[in-house]
Amino acid sequence: MKNRFAFTMIELIFVIVIMGILAKFGVEFLAQAYNNFILSKTNNALQSQSAAAVETIASRLQYRIKDSIIARENALNFQALPSSTYGDNARVLEWVASDIEGFRGNKWPLWSGIIDLNASTATLLKSPETNTTALNAQIESLSYNDSTINDAALYFVGSDSDINGYGWGGAITDQNSVMHPIRAGSIDEFVPVRGDNGNANDFVGIDVYEYYQLAWTAYAVVHSADGNLTLHYDYQPWQGESYIGANTKRALIMQNVSTFRFKAIGSVVKIQVCVDGNITDGGYSICKEKTIF
Repeated sequence: MKNRFAFTMIELIFVIVIMGILAKFGVEFLAQAYNNFILSKTNNALQSQSAAAVETIASRLQYRIKDSIIARENALNFQALPSSTYGDNARVLEWVASDIEGFRGNKWPLWSGIIDLNASTATLLKSPETNTTALNAQIESLSYNDSTINDAALYFVGSDSDINGYGWGGAITDQNSVMHPIRAGSIDEFVPVRGDNGNANDFVGIDVYEYYQLAWTAYAVVHSADGNLTLHYDYQPWQGESYIGANTKRALIMQNVSTFRFKAIGSVVKIQVCVDGNITDGGYSICKEKTIF
């Protein structure tokens, strides 16, 4: 028997062919596995981010004064959201929020939400169990613009809901609008004031309701042309302030937002946020939506 110390040519060719086949399909398998990993990672990230964006907006929308919500094409034009004709051209969702932190309060509400009609006068509104000193401190701690209770306004539940009465078109200079600018009186009293000069304004001829909500800020969610979705807050429309004001606070909610849609049926609001991943030809998008009652 003759000993062999090398492969034959046929054996070498066979081995090379097998290795080529394994290399071809092995590389494709690894590439596909890597692509699947990237897609899965991107999908999970987009799912989480879009869900967080929707929840961030919804958590603030749930404490809106329901009649106050508007849609904007731009900083000048606005319509009440339920009757808006802007459609997908609407870029801004804006509303006045009630102060839920002060209403929940510590031990008892910092504001009770109740006006004692019998004890109130034309120049002082009596709100039993309301602690205006503590409420003022809380508003200051929640704001970065030195907002105080003297920047706040009352909304009487059940009163006129004219969309122009919230200050969207400019400062409120009397007590005939939906929002009623106030200042702190004693520990449980509010002083109705004029928005332009701060002087006491009597409530003669003005309907006052037993239940009220207190507001010290409005909110705006803005979808800009560069895909950023931004929350604007700490401004008072009834004092003539706007979400684009220099002192208005802004927080970036999300980037690469392709779509921000919102609509209302009555007082119910539905929002949708779609975000792009931009990792494949034609893009990769995830949408989340939520209904806020």
